[in-house]
Amino acid sequence: MPVTSIGARAAAAYAALMAGHDIGDYVIQHDNDAQAKGDLGPAGRAACARHCLTYTATQAAALYAANRVLQLGIRPGRAAAGLALSGLTHYAIDRCAGHWAETGPDAPALVRAAHAIGKEQWLTRDPGAGPLLDQALHKGVIAIAAAVIATH
Repeated sequence: MPVTSIGARAAAAYAALMAGHDIGDYVIQHDNDAQAKGDLGPAGRAACARHCLTYTATQAAALYAANRVLQLGIRPGRAAAGLALSGLTHYAIDRCAGHWAETGPDAPALVRAAHAIGKEQWLTRDPGAGPLLDQALHKGVIAIAAAVIATH
C-alpha cells in the first residue's frame, strides 16, 4: 500500500535526497571536477556540469530506491521537478567554489548576495565558512525539493 501522507513522503524523500547528496557530493564527484568547478570560463563550467549530472543521477537513484522499497507513490513528474530544482541550484551554488571570500563586482552573484546579507566578515575571515555556507544552501534546497516531490 503506497504511503499517502505528504509529510511521511516528504520526510522519506528528504532522507533519500540527503543520502544521494552525501554520496554524490563526496564519493562520486571526481577530484578534478571538485578542484575546477569554480574556475572561470568553459573548463570550470564543464567541470561543474559534470559534477551536477552525476550528483543528480545519484540523488535520482536514491529517490527511486526509496520510492520502490517504501512504496511512497511518488509521481514521476514531481520527482523530476524536485531533482531538477536540486541539480540546477547545486550548479549555481558550486560555481561559487573558491570564491566565497571574494568581494567586489566580479564575485559570483550568489557570493555578492551572501556578503550583502551580512556574511562578508565571516566569509573573508574563516576559510571554512564558504564550504559551510555551500552545504547549508544545498540542504535548504533539498528540503524544498523534498516538499515538491511529496506533493501531488
